[in-house]
Amino acid sequence: MGIADLSFWAFAITLITGGLFTVVARNPVHSVLWLILSFLSAAGLFVLIGAEFVAMLLIIVYVGAVAVLFLFVVMMLDVDFAALKAEMATYVPVAGLIGIVLLMQLGIAFGNWQFSEGIEGRLGNPTPSLDVAHNTQALGLILYDRYFLLFQLAGLILLVAMVGAIVLTLRHRVDVKRQDVVAQMMRDPKKAMELKDVKPGQGL
Repeated sequence: MGIADLSFWAFAITLITGGLFTVVARNPVHSVLWLILSFLSAAGLFVLIGAEFVAMLLIIVYVGAVAVLFLFVVMMLDVDFAALKAEMATYVPVAGLIGIVLLMQLGIAFGNWQFSEGIEGRLGNPTPSLDVAHNTQALGLILYDRYFLLFQLAGLILLVAMVGAIVLTLRHRVDVKRQDVVAQMMRDPKKAMELKDVKPGQGL
């Protein structure tokens, strides 16, 4: 067993362990830290298969931006996690039903799994030769040429998810005074202003 095999098993075991503890950790801060470890392990696996660009992208975008943002949000928000955990029992039946449906879908997908022709050659050479194209160029050709419509569809799904998250978290508070732009534009200056005849030496 060479260094590459040892590195693969080390990154794979660390990735699975980090993902498991991300889900089962009681402290949200610890969950985010385990998630960062999972991202780093996945980046190591990408380096082993020759996809350095994807590995650096994973570290810069997910570890350097998304995971750190999650960490700051969790640490700065004053969330009563005890109350949230107390309400989780009411959602256990629905969560179990969703989990069963997902397992059934995975079983159907893997039951009909078929490998395409020439899979052995592609597994032996996952990235093209540097004389043909760099892995960054090859990734760009795949995303923006062969699978362009699927890439745009994935972006549309993420946009819908972002809008949905904003709508679900938007709460109108009654005790907050908000700006009414239409009322400001439609107001009558004669009613909004009043002229005072101030005599010399006297105030209002």
